[in-house]
Amino acid sequence: MQTKSPETGGAAAGQPSVSVMSLDFKSKTFESISLDRVPDACRSGKFCWVDLHLDADGGVPADALVTQGLCPAQVLSHARTGEPAIQFFRYEQCIHLVLVGCRLNGDRFIEERLDAIISANALVTIHRGEPDFLRAVKREYLTDFVRHAATPSFLLYELWDHLLDNFVLIQKSFEDRVVNIQKSLAGSPDESIFRDASELGSQLLHFRKVVLPARTVLTDLSARKSAFVSEASQGFLGNMVNTVERILQDVLVDRDILSDSLNNYMSMVAHNTNKVMSKLTVVSVIFLPLTFLCGVYGMNFEVLPELKFEWAYGAFWCVVIVIALILVLFMRRIRML
Repeated sequence: MQTKSPETGGAAAGQPSVSVMSLDFKSKTFESISLDRVPDACRSGKFCWVDLHLDADGGVPADALVTQGLCPAQVLSHARTGEPAIQFFRYEQCIHLVLVGCRLNGDRFIEERLDAIISANALVTIHRGEPDFLRAVKREYLTDFVRHAATPSFLLYELWDHLLDNFVLIQKSFEDRVVNIQKSLAGSPDESIFRDASELGSQLLHFRKVVLPARTVLTDLSARKSAFVSEASQGFLGNMVNTVERILQDVLVDRDILSDSLNNYMSMVAHNTNKVMSKLTVVSVIFLPLTFLCGVYGMNFEVLPELKFEWAYGAFWCVVIVIALILVLFMRRIRML
């Protein structure tokens, strides 16, 4: 196997705006070439992967992709302005995939869009920054190319495989946060836990919204014949649908667990509040007739016969105690005490 040192064009701030890897599936060799050599490499039977950083290209390499027929103009415009959502478009000379990875920055949920244009002789990836799943592809695809790859469609498989790995990692991160909130609710949580739970629930729904279209796109790629996707790769892509289903199911389970944990906590709070209110009710019931007696004998009338009674004070306390005991026994009988 022969390799050549990388050649890049259009560097910006130390980072190349475009990089090109030429792959020869017959000899299992690869080399990094410049963008202007792509047409010659394609004519010689090689397959080229062109990776373009939109935020660093200054416009020139992107325009060259259209000029060389590697990327239709409408696809480039969509890549520059489109929303991050997994989509699939078919054209006569290529297929256009919009892939969306995810990244967590602290508690922030960040979407990372990648446009992949697959034609007979080239794969063009267009993105801003560098998505985590694309970085993982670049680390491993050359090893897989030498060992396993039979057709250019293996690059499509590599993109989807690492994208789903990204989804799994994000889902596990959400699962860990759900567990932490559960533990916090079991203790003595402060008000911030409800804000965190609300934010996490919103992010889980957002994540599901990102992953859900992947099921439809993978099903379409694996079921419909295409000149740009080999039948062997279609089988592997079809198997990925089950992985997407599991991720979606796990997301729903995480959200249900989070919702149930909050509901259980609120039920416990309501139960404790009811217990306190029940005790206050018992106290109120006991003291209500006693308060009435105090109100009667606290009136400022000049003639109150009991005031002249020698044992009035002791009789008053006897009545108070009897009434209190009767009410306590009554409350215990009806299980309010």
